Amino acid sequence: MLNMTALDWGIVGAVVTTTMLLGILVGFRSGKNRETFFLGGRSLPWWLLGTSMVATTFSTDTPNLVTDLVRGHGVFGNWAWWCFLPTGMTTVFLYAKLWRRLGVVTDMEFYEIRYSGHAATFLRGFRAVYLGLFFNVMTLAAVSLAAIKIGAAMLGLTPVQSVCYAMAATVLFTSIGGFRGVIFTDFLLFFLAMVGAVAAAVFAVNLPEVGGMRGLLDKFATSPELSWRISPLGWGSVDDLIAFIIVPFAITWWSIWYPGSEPGGGGFLVQRMMAAKDEKHSMAAVMFFNVAHYALRPWPWIVVALASLIVYPDLAAIRGAVGHLLPESQCGNDTAYSLMLARMPAGWLGLMVASLLAAYMSTLSTLLNWGSSYCVNDVWKRFIRPRAGETELVWCGRAVTLLLMILSALMALRLNNAMQAFQLLLSIGAGTGLLFLLRWFWWRINAACEIAAMAASFLWAAVFFFWTSCPLSSWQQTAVAVALTTACWLPFAWIGPETDSKVLRDFCRRINPGGAWRGVFDEAKRAGDPIVPEAPAQDIPRGLVASLLGCLAIYMVMFGTGRLICGQWISGAGSLAAALAFTLLLIRVWATRRTERQGSAEK
Repeated sequence: MLNMTALDWGIVGAVVTTTMLLGILVGFRSGKNRETFFLGGRSLPWWLLGTSMVATTFSTDTPNLVTDLVRGHGVFGNWAWWCFLPTGMTTVFLYAKLWRRLGVVTDMEFYEIRYSGHAATFLRGFRAVYLGLFFNVMTLAAVSLAAIKIGAAMLGLTPVQSVCYAMAATVLFTSIGGFRGVIFTDFLLFFLAMVGAVAAAVFAVNLPEVGGMRGLLDKFATSPELSWRISPLGWGSVDDLIAFIIVPFAITWWSIWYPGSEPGGGGFLVQRMMAAKDEKHSMAAVMFFNVAHYALRPWPWIVVALASLIVYPDLAAIRGAVGHLLPESQCGNDTAYSLMLARMPAGWLGLMVASLLAAYMSTLSTLLNWGSSYCVNDVWKRFIRPRAGETELVWCGRAVTLLLMILSALMALRLNNAMQAFQLLLSIGAGTGLLFLLRWFWWRINAACEIAAMAASFLWAAVFFFWTSCPLSSWQQTAVAVALTTACWLPFAWIGPETDSKVLRDFCRRINPGGAWRGVFDEAKRAGDPIVPEAPAQDIPRGLVASLLGCLAIYMVMFGTGRLICGQWISGAGSLAAALAFTLLLIRVWATRRTERQGSAEK
């Protein structure tokens, strides 16, 4: 248990009180209707939305995950999630504006706009319940379980105390303030969480055992066991190279549905895209999110993880420090992050606890508002009470927010290890990513494809989950699941029932995404009902080039930041110069696209 002083508790109390008041005050207008409660009136700027995206993915268990990866596989291990940057970049340049054009309350409405018949209705209702209730409760419980462990290891709280204290404040301002309350508190909580993360890194490297950044680098350079761990491109084995680079970039980024990095966009990121003022703000928000998420935010956590290898070199050292508080099975590499925080001085210790609480509240508030939007808009309004008034829907949203909180609290208290179940939920999406990418641009994708993909991915995930003696490694199972799932849904593009031609024409007229829609346009013209799009079509090849340049620019910023932290001034400056060059080229490519489109419109 940490030696928390009155100053530390005062800092924690001030953060909680300020967050609650801010969320309630800015959210007074949220009770008008569904759009204000779930989308903030579609009037929010890119910088608020982008910051909220980053804050949401900054949870209590994220630093623990990074620490686990670094201690087990070196800095190189972070490519397990760095590989999702191409997903984010294609969302910026191909999908963000399309989601904004839909003009809907939730992304679940997409199914009845893009597909037709009972299958489309089933998809909307089923996925709303699955994602908004089942998946969301499991995610909330997993995040809360991390908070329970931190509360026990750092504050000596019981699980019930950790859950009640942390959740009470969050559910209050989320249910009253709605989406606007979530967005504005995210802005405050993100900067608080980042200050805490940077402070933790500074104190970690200056511990006597570490001896500053120079001491850390010298210890890593002179140890064959540690020297390879400090480079983002230094893998420890061929298996690591395959598992963290080859498979992720060849398969994972486009094929697996992952919260916050969904192929084609989805979930709470889409909620923020649709809340933007216009298409430009939607794109800018996602761009800002990707820069902060991949290039800037990870390094403070990585520094703490590297320092922990000096202070707690192995699992035995970790168990010796915290074994009296946690069972041996929970004393893993990820626990090292909390142990490093426990060595911070008074005042800063309170700030660190407050920053972890901020990360928890930010993630929780977003998931609660996002999950309730599905339950209210796509279940209650769509199937149970179609004539429900706006006031009723707002109060229903508040009730569902409270219900989700109670269910996730009960689940968290019953879990001993949520990661295995959570990994199963993630693996259920393996192989569906290509479908989510293509459904905007290829008219043959239909509701039967989506249903087949869901069923097949669930089947193969269950097979590998329960087949404990499977001889395939983790990455081999992923590759096989993706291949089998794709083989199951792709034939339905030709043999499945085609989407009603009127629905396809309306989709083209409303969204005009570009791609393989020429047949739909030609058929409409032959039928005497030519399609007049409400927006210009996308230049998909140029969007892909822009996505590639964006990836290169952000990766160069990521490399440059890490090298500067390590005192490698020349190579760091070179990486940042390369990032600037890629950025300028990206601006030129995108500006050329806009100029050509304007010239075509004038003609």
